[in-house]
Amino acid sequence: MAFNNLNDFLAMGAHGLYVWSVYGFSSLVLTWLIWDTLSTRRKTRDRLRKRFMRNQTL
Repeated sequence: MAFNNLNDFLAMGAHGLYVWSVYGFSSLVLTWLIWDTLSTRRKTRDRLRKRFMRNQTL
C-alpha cells in the first residue's frame, strides 16, 4: 500500500487539495449532467404528450 494511514491518503503527498477538488468538481458536473438530462427528457415527454393529446381531440 502506498499510504501508511488515512491522513496520508487524504493528503495525497501534498497534492490532496488538487486531487480532491478535482474529484469534487467532476462529481458536481456529472450530477448536473444527469439532472439536466432527466429534466430535459421529462419536459420533452410532457410536451410530446400534450401535442399527441391535442392531435387526438381534433
